[in-house]
Amino acid sequence: MRLPRSFGVLLHPTSLPGPWGIGTLGEEARRFVDWMAAAGARWWQVLPLGPTGYGDSPYQSFSAFAGNPYLVDPRLFFAKGWLEPEEPPPLPDHRVDYGGLYRTRWPLFRRAFAGFRARSSEEDQASLENFSREEQGWLDDYALFMALKHRFGGEPWNRWPEEFRARKPEAMKSARKDLADEIAFHVWLQWLFYSGWDELKRYAEGKGLGIIGDMPIFVAFDSADVWAHPEYFCLDENGNPTGVAGVPPDYFSETGQLWGNPLYRWEAMEEDRFTWWVARLRQALRQAHLVRVDHFRGFEAYWEVPFGKPTAVEGRWVKAPGEKLFKALREALGELPILAEDLGVITPEVEALRDGFGFPGMKILQFAFSDGGNPFLPQNYPAHGNVVVYSGTHDNDTSLGWYRTAPPAERAFMRRYLAQEGIRCLSEREVPGALVELALKSPARLAIAPLQDILGLGPEARMNFPGRTGDNWTWRYQPEDLGLELAQGLRSLVEAYGRV
Repeated sequence: MRLPRSFGVLLHPTSLPGPWGIGTLGEEARRFVDWMAAAGARWWQVLPLGPTGYGDSPYQSFSAFAGNPYLVDPRLFFAKGWLEPEEPPPLPDHRVDYGGLYRTRWPLFRRAFAGFRARSSEEDQASLENFSREEQGWLDDYALFMALKHRFGGEPWNRWPEEFRARKPEAMKSARKDLADEIAFHVWLQWLFYSGWDELKRYAEGKGLGIIGDMPIFVAFDSADVWAHPEYFCLDENGNPTGVAGVPPDYFSETGQLWGNPLYRWEAMEEDRFTWWVARLRQALRQAHLVRVDHFRGFEAYWEVPFGKPTAVEGRWVKAPGEKLFKALREALGELPILAEDLGVITPEVEALRDGFGFPGMKILQFAFSDGGNPFLPQNYPAHGNVVVYSGTHDNDTSLGWYRTAPPAERAFMRRYLAQEGIRCLSEREVPGALVELALKSPARLAIAPLQDILGLGPEARMNFPGRTGDNWTWRYQPEDLGLELAQGLRSLVEAYGRV
C-alpha cells in the first residue's frame, strides 16, 4: 500500500469538547473536522471505538465489533422528541470523569430508550430493524452478553452461573426471552452509535478527510468475543485464561507490561479459515479507511505470560501464524489498508512479515535522538519513505513532557539535529512545534501529530501511561484551543512540506 504524502491529527473522540462530560459524535466532532480541513490535514486518527469497561481503556473493550455508547450525543434525544430538553449533568469539561459519566449517562440512555419506543418515527424504526438484521453476526451475541452482564450486577462472564457461562442452549433460549427488553436496549444503543459514526465519517469524507482506525491485536477477557467463542482462546475448563498477553521489560516499564488479555488458539482459528478475523477486520474497515493494527509484532510471535503471574517478566515468545492470517484476510477482503504498529522488540522475522504484505510501519520522533544511526531519525527512514512518522503517540508523554524529562544528551542531540534541519527551537516551549515540523519535513509518506503536540501542551495532557492504572484516557481540549490562526499557521507548514 502506497500512502499519499499527507498529514493527520491523532485525537480520540472522547477528547472532544462539549457539555456532556465526554466528547461525542455531535456538532463538536464536525467542528473538529472543519478545523482539520482548514489546517490542511488529510487524516483523523482515532483510538479503538469499542465500549470500555474497568479501567476505561479503549484497548480493553466489551466487544471487538461494538461501538462506545458514551460517544452518542444526548442532544439527539431532544431533537428526535424522545426526551424533553434538559441541562447536562455537572461533570468536568476539561477531563472525563468516568465514574460520574456512568452514574448519569446510563439513566439518561434508559429514559431515551423509553421515549424512542413511545414516540419514534417509522423511518427510525425501519432503520433500527435494518441495522439489527445487517449486523446480526456480532450484534446478537453482544446484546445478550451485555444484558446478562446487567442481570448479574456487572460481574465478568466467568463468574456467572455455570449454565450462562457455558452458554447452555436452554439457558440461552430462556435468557433471550426473559431479557428481551434489555437486549433490545443494547441493540438500540449500537444502532445510535453506528448511525452517528457513519454520518460523521461521511461528513469527514465530504471535507476531504479519511479516518484512521485502531485495532488492538488482542481482545479483553471480559468480552462478548471470548464468551461467545471460547474455542478460539486459550482457556481452561473453568473459563480462565491459561496464559495472558503482555510485553517484556521495555522503554515504558522495567517489569514489562502485563495486559492480561487471553491468548488466541491460533490452530483453531486456522482450521476455521480465520473466519472471526475476517469479520473483525471487515468491521474495522467499516469504521475507518485505514486501520492501524496495534502490536503488529504479536502476529509473528507474542509474549505469553502464565496466568496469575504478578508481572510480565516471566514470559516467553511463542510463534504466531501471521503470514497465513494475512493471506487469508487478503483473499477475503482484497488489498489490506493496514498500518503496522511495529514498535517494541522487532526482529528480522517481524520486518519480513510487515514488508512482505507492504504494510507501512511507524516511526516515533521521541525515540529518535540517541545517535546518528537511530532508525527513528528521519535521515534513516527507508528510501521508499512508506512509513508513518509521529511526534509521539497516545502511549507517550506529550512532546513537551518528554523533553522536560529526557536525558541531557538526547535534548542536546535534538537541538543540534533541528538546527541542522533549519527548524527553529530556541526554548522549551518551542519543542512540540519543532517536532511536529520535523515530522512534516521528514521523508515519511504520512506524518501524524497528537493534538496535544499541536497545542504545545505538557504532561497534564498525556492520554495514557502504559503499565499504570487510573487517570488515563481522560484528557479533553477546550473549544477555544482551536482557532483559525492556529489552523492557518499549521496549514502553511503542511503546504511548505508538500502534504496538502
